[in-house]
Amino acid sequence: MSLETNSKAAGSSWTETAKIVIQALAIAMVVRVFFYQPFNIPSGSMKSTLLIGDYLFVSKLSYGYSRFSFPFSPNLFSGRIFGAEPERGDVAVFRLPQDESIDYIKRVVGLPGDTVQMTDGVLHINGEAVKLEYKDEFANVECDPYFRHCRRVVYKRFTETLPNGVSYSVLDLEPNGDYDNTDIFKVPEGHYFMMGDNRDNSSDSRASVGFVPYENLVGRAEIIFFSAAVDEPDGMRWVSPWTWPFDIRWTRFFNLVR
Repeated sequence: MSLETNSKAAGSSWTETAKIVIQALAIAMVVRVFFYQPFNIPSGSMKSTLLIGDYLFVSKLSYGYSRFSFPFSPNLFSGRIFGAEPERGDVAVFRLPQDESIDYIKRVVGLPGDTVQMTDGVLHINGEAVKLEYKDEFANVECDPYFRHCRRVVYKRFTETLPNGVSYSVLDLEPNGDYDNTDIFKVPEGHYFMMGDNRDNSSDSRASVGFVPYENLVGRAEIIFFSAAVDEPDGMRWVSPWTWPFDIRWTRFFNLVR
């Protein structure tokens, strides 16, 4: 075989490889834009359902598409297309109404037209107390952002069951916390009331977040695909790859978000 033939074969091989890479990237982009988008959890407001360092896929198909479904939020249309209403109990990603560049993740507890109130740490919807049963204790080591100080925190964990039968765990750190007693909130049409499962440590519709417009919903959290213990004392030491097998939370891989 001549040198020229070898050169042509090598060139053809590189061309085919480039085509495969470009096609793979195009498919990945389509999936991310229209179907599933990855998100990571930076705060503890959804403990113990979601932990700091969880990475999850969010389904954009669940609620249809608004301008917030797409990169850079282009103002191509108003409202939603192929829209579907969220259900009570969904864990949803949404754009913060006060700053639409920021993503939040909370649980949908109040639908349009509902009244919502917290009384002595118990959620009330439309005047009825939501079923709340003690489950166990949830112990967690919590550190400041620079890991300069860590402490072991023990929460009481309860099972909360919404009127539609959806059950999940919520945490209570202290009785009579700041958000354990609230006014009655009347959810406007086209809006939703969102709460974190870590009830004493969540900025949500009880306070600064307020009601979340339907248009601001990005998608429903579906599955955890990776988790690293970034909030623990020796969590995920990125500079030392040999420690990664011990820093990764293997048991959380492929857990459904409920």
